[in-house]
Amino acid sequence: MKILVVQNRMGIGDMVIFLPFIEAISKKYNTPVNILVKENTKASEFLQNNKYIEKIIILERDNNLERHKNIKGFFNLINDIKKYNFNKIFIFNSSLRFYLISKLAGIKEIYQYPLFEKKRQHIILTAKKFLKKILNEEIESNPKISIDKNKVDLAKEKYQIDENKLNIVLGIGGSGNTKRIPSNIFLKFMKLCSNKYNCNFFLATGIKKEEEEILKDILNSEFKKNCYSLAELKINDILPIIKNCKIAVCNDSSFSHLSAAVGLKTIVLMADTPLIYGNYSPKMYPILPDGKTNVTHNTLGKEKINAEKIFNKLVEILN
Repeated sequence: MKILVVQNRMGIGDMVIFLPFIEAISKKYNTPVNILVKENTKASEFLQNNKYIEKIIILERDNNLERHKNIKGFFNLINDIKKYNFNKIFIFNSSLRFYLISKLAGIKEIYQYPLFEKKRQHIILTAKKFLKKILNEEIESNPKISIDKNKVDLAKEKYQIDENKLNIVLGIGGSGNTKRIPSNIFLKFMKLCSNKYNCNFFLATGIKKEEEEILKDILNSEFKKNCYSLAELKINDILPIIKNCKIAVCNDSSFSHLSAAVGLKTIVLMADTPLIYGNYSPKMYPILPDGKTNVTHNTLGKEKINAEKIFNKLVEILN
C-alpha cells in the first residue's frame, strides 16, 4: 500500500505540528507514508530519518520554484504524483485543486478536509477531527523528532558541551519582526540566569538582518564567553546540539517547535501570534506580554515580555 499525505502549510512550525497526524496514519496502515510539503518547511533537513516517512516530495510553488504553479503546474503535479501509484491520499486542507489533482492522478481513496471551509480552521482541532472520523482514533498533540544518539554524542564532543553547566537554547530569531523579542530582554534574562546558575547559551537564529542585529547585541555583551552562535548551521546539525541542552527559551519561531519536539522543556515567548502555537505540546510553557491573558495576531506585545517572568518560569521548571 502506498499513501500520500498532503501538508501544504508554510514553515517549519506547521510541519512539526502535523507530525503526530502523519505518524498516526503510518501506524494505522502499518507502512511509512509519503508526504507532499513545501520547500520552506525544511522537512528534508530534519525528517530524513523519520521511520514513519518513506519519501519527502516537494510542492514546487514557492521560493522561485514554479513547476507546480498555475495551470501548467496543475498538470505537472498530476503527472508527478501519478508515477507513484498511490492507493490513498490524506489532504490536510480544503482545496478543490488538490482533490481534482488526486482524482486525475488515479488515486482511488481520497480523504480530505471538507471542501471550501478554509476560513477559521483550527490548525490542530481540525486535523484531530479529520483523523478521528477516518481512523477512529484520538491523536495526541505531542510532536516528536528522533535524533541519532551518535550524532548527539558527536555534537557534545565537538562543541565541548559540559553537562555540569546549565546549557540553554535561546531561540532569538523569528519569521517576523513582531515575533522577535528585543535583545535587551534576552540580556536581562541571561543576567538573572547567570547570577544563579553556571550557564552556557546556544543562540539559535536565522540570517535576516534584524536577527543578526539581535545576535550581535548578545555576542557583544558581558556573556560573550558563554555564548555559541548556531546561525550558520543547518537544522540537521543544530538538532543534536539542542538535544544536549537542558532547556530552551525561544521566540514563537521554528526553534520553539523543534526544541519541544526533540524533548526539551521549552519556554515560548508569545508576542504576536495565536497562543495555540506556544502551548500545543506538553513540553511548551508560554510566556505572555505583561497585562495580557491571551495573544493573537496584532497583539504586538514584544516589548512587554518580562525577563523576570521568563526566569521565574525557568526556575520553576528546573525545580
